[in-house]
Amino acid sequence: MPEPPVPQHSVELPHSVDPKRLLEHLTTAVVLLDGALHVRWMNPAAESLLATSRVRVMGQRLESLAGVDGCVEAVLLKARDELHPFTQREASLVLPSGDSATVDFTVTPMSADELLIEIEPRDRLLRISREEALIARQETIKVLTRGLAHEVKNPLGGIRGAAQLLERDLPDPQLAEFTRVIVEEADRLRDLVDRMLGPNSMSRHEPLNIHKVLERVRTLLEAEHPRIEYVRDYDPSLPELDGDEAQLIQAVLNVARNAVQAMEEQGIDGPRLTLRTRARRQFTLGAERHRLVCELGILDNGPGIPETLRETLFYPMVSGRAEGSGLGLSIAQSVLHQHQGLIECDSVPGCTEFRLLIPLESHH
Repeated sequence: MPEPPVPQHSVELPHSVDPKRLLEHLTTAVVLLDGALHVRWMNPAAESLLATSRVRVMGQRLESLAGVDGCVEAVLLKARDELHPFTQREASLVLPSGDSATVDFTVTPMSADELLIEIEPRDRLLRISREEALIARQETIKVLTRGLAHEVKNPLGGIRGAAQLLERDLPDPQLAEFTRVIVEEADRLRDLVDRMLGPNSMSRHEPLNIHKVLERVRTLLEAEHPRIEYVRDYDPSLPELDGDEAQLIQAVLNVARNAVQAMEEQGIDGPRLTLRTRARRQFTLGAERHRLVCELGILDNGPGIPETLRETLFYPMVSGRAEGSGLGLSIAQSVLHQHQGLIECDSVPGCTEFRLLIPLESHH
């Protein structure tokens, strides 16, 4: 006797759950088009990705909104005509800001007059993976550096103490010069180890204006390197952030000073340093998503960073300059970590950009 067919049950959401509300809270960008590829609706994630508002683009064609390349439009039309879902990998979108974004998207025809598009930015996923790897490396470096500091500072203390005791019992006072050399060199090594560990005081987070930090750095650099052209490109709408002003000045100064020194050493014609601030909304740092992030850019037109140094740029004792200590960028990254942020770098000859990313939420 044949078994009775298994009844098919549709999944029903509880009456208290609004499907549109679920879409509003997705981190995936979702856009609804009509049959003519006009925008009918989009969720906040799509507004963030496309840098526009739902109200502003309602009724516009998608390509006029995002500069969709031809292959994307062809996929949309094919999905509409064949009523079959399609996925497009690594499509190119040109955003209203002029920036380009590489995205994966899936188009699902809900009817002949409704296309649902889900967009996943590839650039952001790759950046998040890179940031997670960078954070993991920095944590490893921190553990190794602390272990090294402990192993070095203990015997240094013994050497220094023994030299001081020896100095008291020397028969010839002139020999004390040699024990003083031992003490001074032990102190120098101790200071070097302390600098490798980064800031030796707890951060004192208070509300501050990041542009005050940048202006202090610019004033210091203009006094040291007057031949450099300093360009300010600030976003005046940025709110205050919670941070340690002294430590942030040190971090920005370390990065910017490296840039101007590299330009002067290479004899760059028309050396220029740009200090830029921007707000980034719904921005992910590592594994954590932040509502608002301050992006502080330090750009120079110098020789660029050698490919061989880019992976180890923030390691202690790594420097591309003959006179460099290799601690400036490591200390700057440590300061940013204390502010729940990080530093990224992109570099080609003629354009190097360091981005200091700091969440604007309170993180006492």
